[in-house]
Amino acid sequence: MERLTNAVLAAPKAVLVGALALLVLFGIYGGGVASHLLSGGFEDPHTESAQAGKVLEKEYERSAIELILKIDAPDRDVTTDPVVARIGQELVKDLNEYDFVLDPLLSIWTEPAAAKNLISKDKQSTLIIIPLAGGENEAPLHAEDLAARYAGERDGVRITATGQGMVYTDINAQVSKDLAIAEGIAIPISFLVLIFVFGGVIAASLPIVVGVFAIIGTLAILRLFALFADVSIFTMNLATAMGLALAIDYTLLLVTRYREEVAGGLSRPEAIHRAMATAGRTVTFSAIIVGLSLSGLMIFPMYFLRSFAYAGLAVVAIALLGSLVITPALLAVLGDRIDSLDLRKPVRRLFGRPVRSFVPVEESWWYRFVQWVLKRAAPVAVLTTLVLLILGAPFLSIKMGFPDDRVLPSSSSARAAMNEIRDDYAHKLGNEVTVVVTGSSREAVDAYAERLSAVAGVGAVTSPDAVFSNGRAVAPRQSTDYRGDNRVLTVANDADPLASSGKDLLSSLRDVEKPAGADAKFAGIAASTEDAVSSMLKHIPWVLLWIAVTTFILLFLFTGSIVLPLKALVLNLLSLSAAFGALVWIFQWGHFGALGTTSTGFIVASIPMLMFCVAFGLSMDYEVFLLGRIREEWLKSGRTRADSDHAVAFGLASTGRVITAAALLMAIVFGAMISSQVSFMRMFGLGLTIAVLMDATMIRMLLVPAFMRLAGRFNWWAPAPLRKLHDKIGLSES
Repeated sequence: MERLTNAVLAAPKAVLVGALALLVLFGIYGGGVASHLLSGGFEDPHTESAQAGKVLEKEYERSAIELILKIDAPDRDVTTDPVVARIGQELVKDLNEYDFVLDPLLSIWTEPAAAKNLISKDKQSTLIIIPLAGGENEAPLHAEDLAARYAGERDGVRITATGQGMVYTDINAQVSKDLAIAEGIAIPISFLVLIFVFGGVIAASLPIVVGVFAIIGTLAILRLFALFADVSIFTMNLATAMGLALAIDYTLLLVTRYREEVAGGLSRPEAIHRAMATAGRTVTFSAIIVGLSLSGLMIFPMYFLRSFAYAGLAVVAIALLGSLVITPALLAVLGDRIDSLDLRKPVRRLFGRPVRSFVPVEESWWYRFVQWVLKRAAPVAVLTTLVLLILGAPFLSIKMGFPDDRVLPSSSSARAAMNEIRDDYAHKLGNEVTVVVTGSSREAVDAYAERLSAVAGVGAVTSPDAVFSNGRAVAPRQSTDYRGDNRVLTVANDADPLASSGKDLLSSLRDVEKPAGADAKFAGIAASTEDAVSSMLKHIPWVLLWIAVTTFILLFLFTGSIVLPLKALVLNLLSLSAAFGALVWIFQWGHFGALGTTSTGFIVASIPMLMFCVAFGLSMDYEVFLLGRIREEWLKSGRTRADSDHAVAFGLASTGRVITAAALLMAIVFGAMISSQVSFMRMFGLGLTIAVLMDATMIRMLLVPAFMRLAGRFNWWAPAPLRKLHDKIGLSES
């Protein structure tokens, strides 16, 4: 840290010019990042349903991503109206000319047998279902192109584009809009709060400068990652929020420590060195912990979650770089001007209040409050824990699923059209279960289809050779649904694939005896959802283990104690319980109108784990800030029980204002994400806001001092071999 500080202070203006040049390059390269990112990534590519999907796409050119053209002819019968027939046939002819449109293209003019499923109950609407090539990378672009060409009105007939392809397109556009709105909310409000915290406009500008550097730098890195891996477009939300939040946190800590050292009599260059040697080390250590927490998402095979690991590691690195390089350079260049444009003095004069003087830590409100908590440690610990457990109780009833078009706002045309299809069509899209049978004869596969058709809730099962219903063949069929060893069965049913009825039906189908020696893989919405949730649950223990072990080791190296890391792990889980409970209570159960979103009766399965990794890392961020000051005071003391209490009170009082301000600012940043029109990002923003506020209040102000008072000198205990190890390789702020 000393060498880095010396290098920056040797030529601070050159450092700032270099940072500006780098910012411009980041901006140029990362400006169009949204067009290189993807909207999916919720499936585990190794699951049965994903493998079946690969076979269908590769061998049969069947795409999981479809564009649906919904044709509405008010007060007309679409089955007999000549104008509708002409328009529909022209559309089908044109669509078949595109190489990226795959078979089977379904419409009442090309598949009369499927007509009952493609016509609304009042016969005033019909659908053209268009499978698109290109997967999640290119299919949405094809959907957007076709929608631009064909959506609109012709001769009184309205054509609306919807389906998964348009949902992906609308999500991409909505995320870009949401980012601009969130930044427009978070940056100005954060700046105003920073003026209040720092007093001066110049000082308040420093965290914003570093935050903008972190955001733009991270977006450039995400575009670079997209060259080599699938990256979710939703990582842009995390890059923006965490870039600003971490930059504010780190810069706030450095500038506050710098000002303390100047107030203590050091020259400004000496104060920069001292702030970097103390707060700078803490910031570095905190960034490592946050990065390791987010790196746990790499364990998941879904690229949606892995993408957040990429974004998290990038934003932590860029925010740390900006804090440790740009901040000391700005402090050196500004000198005394860091305190200029101080708005507190004129405001105090206006209200006739005296200029605020320096208050010793032991005489501050924070110190008195902590002393009050320490004297009532046991009841405070019990009552606070009970409150957090009660708030978290709804999480025990969580149901997990995966998003569909209802993540979009109701104003989205794709979402509105899908709502109409759900309401107006007897047959629900996406109900079908597809079975890919490999390694069996035609006769054995037909016998298997016959058994599947006898399952309660199944309407019919089609094989390449016949249609089966109620356990018997009802019609012959000639189809190309076989390639080599693979044969495809389609199971028609009316169960909602995202509801318990769809899950129960899938379970019953999987229980049916398969052909001897054959492999049967199930695909479809119900199967992919069930497989993805199961995969997440299988990987979660490993993610939790990674986070727990790495956090424990790092906090031990920082504190020399094995008690404080355990305390931190337990208290962080308690702080998150309230946030998780709120998600279920609001978004799954639908209280408060699900904050303007559509409550589907489940939580998007990726969000709790994503929120856990982000919030856990940020909670440890504050834990490190706090423990650094407590340990610094403890090491200077005689290490008695009274010294332990004083160190806790002194550390909390010294950092209380900074941590509270940082938490408030972080809550503002994450709270701005609640403005997102994509429902699960609104869920993510609310969850993180609650987690940050709970951590800064219930945990830092109440549970931490109560626990440390009850533990006393035992807070700093470690077995003798580990104490020796810490003496050799331990880390500290001082």
